[in-house]
Amino acid sequence: MKQAIILAGGQGTRLKDRLGDLPKPLIPIGGKPLLEHEIELAARHGFTDIIIFACYRADLIEARLGDGSRWGVRIRYQLETTPLGTAGAVLAGFPLLQDDFLVLYGDTMVNVDLERLWRRHHETGADATLLLHPNDHPLDSDLVETDAADWITAFHGRPHPPGRYFQNLVNAGLYVVKKQSLARFRISELSTLNSQLSTILDFGKDLFPAMLGRGARLLGYNSPEYIKDIGTPQRYDRVCAQYDAGVIQRSSLSTPQRAVFLDRDGTLIYDKDCLRTADELELLPGVPEALRQLTHHGWRAVVVTNQPVIAKGWCTEAELQRIHNKLEALLGLEHAFVDRIYYCPHHPQAGFAGERPELKIRCECRKPGIGMIQRAAA
Repeated sequence: MKQAIILAGGQGTRLKDRLGDLPKPLIPIGGKPLLEHEIELAARHGFTDIIIFACYRADLIEARLGDGSRWGVRIRYQLETTPLGTAGAVLAGFPLLQDDFLVLYGDTMVNVDLERLWRRHHETGADATLLLHPNDHPLDSDLVETDAADWITAFHGRPHPPGRYFQNLVNAGLYVVKKQSLARFRISELSTLNSQLSTILDFGKDLFPAMLGRGARLLGYNSPEYIKDIGTPQRYDRVCAQYDAGVIQRSSLSTPQRAVFLDRDGTLIYDKDCLRTADELELLPGVPEALRQLTHHGWRAVVVTNQPVIAKGWCTEAELQRIHNKLEALLGLEHAFVDRIYYCPHHPQAGFAGERPELKIRCECRKPGIGMIQRAAA
């Protein structure tokens, strides 16, 4: 029996005009409460043991959902008398947790292939697996940094330092967590940790950075699937519009996705003839609006670019990452994003001073080959 934890303690102060006396997780989307969408999603992917952590108007939540039998699941309720934070609430309910469990936030609209996420978590043996994604406001978001194997290496809280460019990779608020990895962070043990931690703990701001600092293996699961919070009237209205348009229903990776593959130089940015530094990068006019149109209508925007400057020795992988981070930052300033960037570092012809012989090969990924597109499809 797989277990899902739903954190449903929010009051929804900014949505008071829409909610009245209802708690935020009961706000209607498509004719039914947000929490019902999450329970249906969990049940569809085999999560039949559901614990709802509630605080404000928990009586209304329990009256609406009952014991879960109408969805074929078991629902239990854990009540907070005082706010403990997202992680604090879960740690307080430690005895109720299974060996591995899914964490959902009760104020986010989600359509994710949870079975695929669950499987990836168990294949890697991660202490926790965090669903990450690009969004259209990275400059005011907490960002996550990963290595080439998707292990999380750093968390970058906002505000971000001027002149620093980070990948548009946001902690989306959906996790699979190994219970044993939390044992040393239980409320009763917090006094042994550094004094910056308190009993009001947030997963993204407090617990996960503390776990990483103590050697935990945190996996970043980068997914384009739909997960958005409804915390403001504007965000709520947009979620409702995308639900009515069918964008949310089509977003799960259990459904074949529609994608547009875009070149980089001369398509998104000015072609500077072998761009070598982030300082040279400039967006072409109209690009953010075009990307907003694509992603708003449910298309995946995927960049596939040949970058022989790596093989020629004119640019390092680190500087190319900085170039792409700047691209994502400039798009974010205009509330636009791309779902993924793939590049080919190879070049078949030798004879360049400082070239890297190991990359001077004929490969399947260099366009017009389709290796990058095949990788994106996978």
